[in-house]
Amino acid sequence: MLPELLPRPPAIGNEEYRARRDALIAQLPANAAVVLPGASLVTRSHDSEYTFRQNSDFYYLTGITEPDALLVLLPGHDAGQSIVFCQDRDPTMEAWTGRRLGARGVEAEHGIDQAFENADREAQLPALLKGRELLYVPLDNPDALGIAEEAFSFAQVGLRRGRAPLKGWLDVSALIHAMRLIKSEAEIALLRHAAAISAKAHVRAMQASRPGLYEYQLQAELEHEFVWQGGSGPAYSTIVGGGANACVLHYIENRAALTNDSLVLIDAGAEFGLYAGDITRTFPVNGRFTEAQRALYQVVLSAQERAVAAIKPGATLVDVHQNVVKDLTAGLIALGLLEGDVQARIDDESYRRFYLHSTSHWLGLDVHDVGSYRLDEKTPRPLVAGMVLTIEPGLYIPDAEDVPPAYRGIGIRIEDNVVVTNEGYENLTAGVPKGMADIEALMVK
Repeated sequence: MLPELLPRPPAIGNEEYRARRDALIAQLPANAAVVLPGASLVTRSHDSEYTFRQNSDFYYLTGITEPDALLVLLPGHDAGQSIVFCQDRDPTMEAWTGRRLGARGVEAEHGIDQAFENADREAQLPALLKGRELLYVPLDNPDALGIAEEAFSFAQVGLRRGRAPLKGWLDVSALIHAMRLIKSEAEIALLRHAAAISAKAHVRAMQASRPGLYEYQLQAELEHEFVWQGGSGPAYSTIVGGGANACVLHYIENRAALTNDSLVLIDAGAEFGLYAGDITRTFPVNGRFTEAQRALYQVVLSAQERAVAAIKPGATLVDVHQNVVKDLTAGLIALGLLEGDVQARIDDESYRRFYLHSTSHWLGLDVHDVGSYRLDEKTPRPLVAGMVLTIEPGLYIPDAEDVPPAYRGIGIRIEDNVVVTNEGYENLTAGVPKGMADIEALMVK
């Protein structure tokens, strides 16, 4: 029997993309312009490219998934404020790599005011930017900086003719990233679907697990489900760490055998419509926790559940993380992995030997999504409805002589995807069991 197919949410409509562009333009001075390149193909080997993935900021403002495109926003422009340069229509190339939208297709299918093919860019772009006094570009993008420098040179030549000078350029990324921090209902629907696909994949991997398999075989189970459900594949490199490999935070080799009486940590999520799922679960390879595994797992689970329950408008991720640190540190002391007073071990940061990372990150078009975590250097950003984030405490016990033998080489992380709502939160990834009894019941062979 074929696996169940989840019903897909609707795609984001052109009206929302236009509203985003209008909202960005509304933040700009009247005589400014935005220049935002999309992504290009990247060579993998000789004449083979990596699977194309659009630049997230460009996609957020356009919904266009073709490579080598450029967005220009011109406040007050008579012919329309949104202009896109795109790949040329080319019957020969389209026979090899598929249909290209062309300028008319970009206008018709994406609601762009005006579009040109890249063959016209050299002639059209300087004219579009003529007289604009300030450019907003992503300062970490060499292509955008090159365009800004060319525009500056062009403006300097025109100074003697009375043309308005280009005063310089600023970073557009912070403006876009502040917008991306709050998700729309349509975005949350896509994130909910990416989470649902990811959850089904984790359940599938749990049910497939048994001693003697290799980590990559569980990876195959996960990624099969991602694509079967219509996702583009993994949202990031899949982590399947058995035994002590779980103590390596970004372990992606996934080549080791899974052994009896060990745990396996899976950190994996599907990408759907360019939005990311991001789930971590840790479970026994053979379906049964040992006593030591159970004791350590409960420390992480209790901290994770309390952190999820704390998500609501007005809370801060700084407070959530600090409470997780207290819970984990108290658990480490209770198990004999640390000694003394909880606050003393927090103050001297000895807990960091076992808990190396933060508890949360934003989630969206990027798995570690954009947006500041603070209002300023001293003020954590309060959560508001529409933010989407992860909650992912963990403990990673080194195989060291000063560690009680029963705990050596155990790594545990539990991660859920959470939307902040007006009432509190919605856990998008509750479909994957994390209670020990529920995990064991699911894995019964």
